[in-house]
Amino acid sequence: MTPFNQQVEGTLLGVAAVKTSSVAGAQPFPFLDLKAQFAGLRPEIIAAVIGVLENQHFILGPEVEALERDFADLMGCHHALGCASGSDALLLALMALGVGPGDEVITTPFTFVATAGSIARLGARPVFVDIEPQTYNIDPFRLEEAITPRTRGIIPVHLFGLPANMEPILNIAKTHGLFVVEDAAQSICARYQGRMVGGLGTIGCFSFFPSKNLGAAGDGGMVTTNDPRLAESMKTLRVHGSRKKYQCDLVGTNSRLDALQAAILRVKLPHLAEWTAARQRNADGYWSLFRDYQISESLGLPSVPAGCEHVYNQFVIRTHRRDQLRDHLRRIGIPTEIYYPSPLHLQPAFADLGYKSGDLVEAELACQQVLALPIYPELGEERVAAVVRGIAGFFATTD
Repeated sequence: MTPFNQQVEGTLLGVAAVKTSSVAGAQPFPFLDLKAQFAGLRPEIIAAVIGVLENQHFILGPEVEALERDFADLMGCHHALGCASGSDALLLALMALGVGPGDEVITTPFTFVATAGSIARLGARPVFVDIEPQTYNIDPFRLEEAITPRTRGIIPVHLFGLPANMEPILNIAKTHGLFVVEDAAQSICARYQGRMVGGLGTIGCFSFFPSKNLGAAGDGGMVTTNDPRLAESMKTLRVHGSRKKYQCDLVGTNSRLDALQAAILRVKLPHLAEWTAARQRNADGYWSLFRDYQISESLGLPSVPAGCEHVYNQFVIRTHRRDQLRDHLRRIGIPTEIYYPSPLHLQPAFADLGYKSGDLVEAELACQQVLALPIYPELGEERVAAVVRGIAGFFATTD
């Protein structure tokens, strides 16, 4: 019996055993506990922040440059450039690639709005392709039917920490002369066929939003590429398009990574592998206990295709009784979240694209059924077990 199994009261004899169990006495806990991570690094983070305050170099500079070097090494890329957010990472990538009015860029409707918003902000048209129901990532075998003479590129999203199926995506892109910008905001250190995501396509885009696996104390982002021309372009674009002071060579933007954020991220980066392993252990615990409670068949559990390493920014289950399950868990103090309640093609911001309900059925169905469970590194075995007991109790009383 695994350590996770030992958290279950008594020997598990099926769902019948759950009917008498309860999590009513369990202490409430958050969906994401950032304070727990900070507590373990407090002295180092405070020292790093004080160091920046003492040298008074707040924008770009040595801290950012050091983080960029470390990040490029980690990703196995030639170039990594810090920017203000994951959203800006996408925007800078598309700007460097020359995307503009009249262009089309293919992406998924089942993602955070920034993915498609970066396309629309440049006057280009997001073209949505439905998802694989098992992985929630863009379905590469639907891509070619979406390609037109206006198509410039593809933005696959490595959603929830799971790599998209990149081999067919890259092959299609090569055949049609398209760029591939990887939205790896949720998937730092995820691997596809042994390689880190973010280094497979033309440009990789990362987010350091606090809820990410590597989170800053605010917003922050990074772009990665092996193309020196694109790296130089993005480096210029992030500082108003200037290569030297008061001379603008390009129409750029203000998207510079703060030195304070870089200093904090440099403290955290050496711990990323440990935190990733803890997320994966929590995921293994969920899998094991769902099997032991014999409710695996009642839920859609995360799919991890061969050749992929999942880093579990989210642990997402699905059920057609999602809302009832969430209400039940809320009543007994178990936190959950919904990523995402509405697909992008049905959002008001993209109404002018002309999509309607029923156009992208897998994404629409996922939005009605998915539920994210706590998965942060410090969650621990007892809380994983409490979550599963709560879910098992719901199915025991409603089946």
